[in-house]
Amino acid sequence: MYLGSVGSSSQAGREDLNPVVLYPWRQRSSGGLSRVKRDWIIPPIRVLENSKQVPENLVQIKSDKIFTGEVIYKLEGPGVDQDPKDLFEIDDKTGWIRSMIPLDREKNRSFTLKAFALSPSGERLENPSTIEIVVLDQNDNRPNFSQKEFAGSVSEFSVPGTSVMSVTATDADDPTTDNAILSYSIIGQESIPPLRINKTMFGINNETGAIYTRDVGLDWEVVKGFRLTLQVADMSGMGLISLANAVIHVTDINNNPPRFAPDLYTMSAVENKVDFVIGWVNATDNDEPGTGNWETKYTIAKGNPSRNFVIRTDPVTNEGILSVVKALDYETQEVYTLTLTVENVNPLSIKAPKDPVSSATVVVTVVNENEAPRFNKDPIEIVVLESVDPGTVLASNIAYDPDNAKLKYDILRDPEGWLIINHETGEIIARKPFNVRSPHVKNNIYNAVIRVTDTDAGGISTTASLVITLRETNDFFPQLFPRMGTVCSESGRETSGLFLSAVDEDLPPHAEPFTFQLQDINVSANWTIIQVNETHAVLRPLVELETGEYAVTVLVTDSGTPSLGAYAQVNVTVCLCGKDGECKTEAAAIFGTRVGVSFIAVLVIMASIALLLLLLLLAVAVGNCRRHHMKKGEGLLVGESDEDIRDNVLNYDEQGGGEEDEVRQHNMLQLAEPSYLVTSSGKQPLRKDYPDNLPSPSYPRKPPADPTDIEDFINDGLEAADHDPNVPPYDTALIYDYESDGSLAGSLSSIASASSDGDQDYDYLNDWGPRFKKLANMYDPR
Repeated sequence: MYLGSVGSSSQAGREDLNPVVLYPWRQRSSGGLSRVKRDWIIPPIRVLENSKQVPENLVQIKSDKIFTGEVIYKLEGPGVDQDPKDLFEIDDKTGWIRSMIPLDREKNRSFTLKAFALSPSGERLENPSTIEIVVLDQNDNRPNFSQKEFAGSVSEFSVPGTSVMSVTATDADDPTTDNAILSYSIIGQESIPPLRINKTMFGINNETGAIYTRDVGLDWEVVKGFRLTLQVADMSGMGLISLANAVIHVTDINNNPPRFAPDLYTMSAVENKVDFVIGWVNATDNDEPGTGNWETKYTIAKGNPSRNFVIRTDPVTNEGILSVVKALDYETQEVYTLTLTVENVNPLSIKAPKDPVSSATVVVTVVNENEAPRFNKDPIEIVVLESVDPGTVLASNIAYDPDNAKLKYDILRDPEGWLIINHETGEIIARKPFNVRSPHVKNNIYNAVIRVTDTDAGGISTTASLVITLRETNDFFPQLFPRMGTVCSESGRETSGLFLSAVDEDLPPHAEPFTFQLQDINVSANWTIIQVNETHAVLRPLVELETGEYAVTVLVTDSGTPSLGAYAQVNVTVCLCGKDGECKTEAAAIFGTRVGVSFIAVLVIMASIALLLLLLLLAVAVGNCRRHHMKKGEGLLVGESDEDIRDNVLNYDEQGGGEEDEVRQHNMLQLAEPSYLVTSSGKQPLRKDYPDNLPSPSYPRKPPADPTDIEDFINDGLEAADHDPNVPPYDTALIYDYESDGSLAGSLSSIASASSDGDQDYDYLNDWGPRFKKLANMYDPR
């Protein structure tokens, strides 16, 4: 393929830009046998921007191969079928590439396209070839300043060549061409205020835009600034131009020291007054107002040894304000001559003149007036004992009059009426003893107010506070409490004792800590008192005492100086106590007393003996029944079935519910189950050897079939009762069930009747079943 241009006149001027014919698919032969493709470097097609001749033929592409059929050329890429679209097109038959609209280099600097050679059927005849179109720049963009107005500053009296500021501008044209080469210049200068300086004071670097001073004579007192007109042009200053302004402020330096105007002042001040203004002084400064170069500070250099005067600066007017801060005394000094100096807040510049510091003289005349009396001290402080004797002088020489006038003293405030004052001498005297517990005494301090008045024509008076600090005296005896209580009779108990305390109306240090003592030797043999802390002690028996009432005398002493003590009788009730340390009734004490192991053993032995006696009585009872010739089948223990005998026993308080033998049967079987005596208080004692709320064990309910095993039956019941946590303690007194009066069964002692065993018939025992077979054999006469 080759690239060529048309022979029209419109294209003649472009032959130096682009080749005539472009062969992007050119091939070369190798050895005459085959052809090998070779890539050619295709130079870019150059097109000027903003061309008015559109559409415009740019270049023609052709293939150098010979085809029998028609060749169709296609073009793809940005500017054709990609954004920005429709900038270029190609003649599919001739291969001419055309620009359809004017191009803008600032939007698109170049285009890279793909060219194709196709058959009519769309088959590629050649590989695609790359074509680059470059847009050439024209000077179609003005340079632009980055700001419409630039601002800068320069100090007054700056030397030539001092850098002030820099300005910048940009150009959208191709920076590699003259179209974007900029040149800066100053085309106008105006002083602020106008016409103050006519010579050119500033220059600019035409390449960098840096502005600098060109001449001397910048004085802030003369000119405050300049307005410059700036120009920038491309094509090295020969092309398109733009304008902007630059405002340069001349800044002040502290080259003018302040000056007093005038330098002599006369003022007057009334004696005995403070914090008031007596006059103003003025100093001028030619530097910029409101800055540290203009602001002044005044100093009293001489004539103020006692520092009666101060001077400060008015921030608005820059004047000096002279005031009296310490009262003047006409009788001491009538005239003061002050020397003032003035300086700037900022230090002077090295370019300022070397003049001395400005100074002024102020003459102050003191005006005499009738002065009020003065107290030597205010407040007047006195420390005195609260029990001071009436007529005691508490204070004297408390005031004086500067004008030596005669004084009169009064008490303005004395809420308790404890004070009197001598109206002529001012002596303060105690009228009566003080009381530190008064509601007008706070933190041991009593306040009063004293007034003193001169007797001159004006009658001026002055008041002062009288602060009396009262020292506490020990004038109250401590009081013991409580005066009665109870203690346990056992001396070894840790909880045994009565806690005692005391109160004292005195205040510290005349109250606690208290000391508790027993004074009676006889009492000390049985009792002791132990100090617990500063305010409490415990009264405790030394030995085990009998229960009853005791009177113990205790001495309680405070810590005052001197200390005071008081005797008090404490009525103590000694009682028997339980485990919780509380007093118990006599019955509860007896049954609740812990008994040793030997006593438990005695109880067990006694219970065993009682059980053996019961067995013996049971045998005798059976014998008595036989002697009474009871009918066969009507024996004492006859039952209707082999079920548990106890199931057929009726309650003993049931009237008419059964026969005599059933009642006896019930009474005899009840002997096998012990019950416990309840104390007179009605409250069952609790066991301490088992935790609370444990379940009770199972008791045997049916007696054994063999009467010989009745002992085991009874022992099993006893064992279950001993390990039952819900029954009274082991050492609780036990009795057997009381069957009430008038029982048909009568006493067990009736079993031993006057008849002998020979008069009894025991044959019926054989009919009672296997349970009483052995008993029948014991009484069988055979």
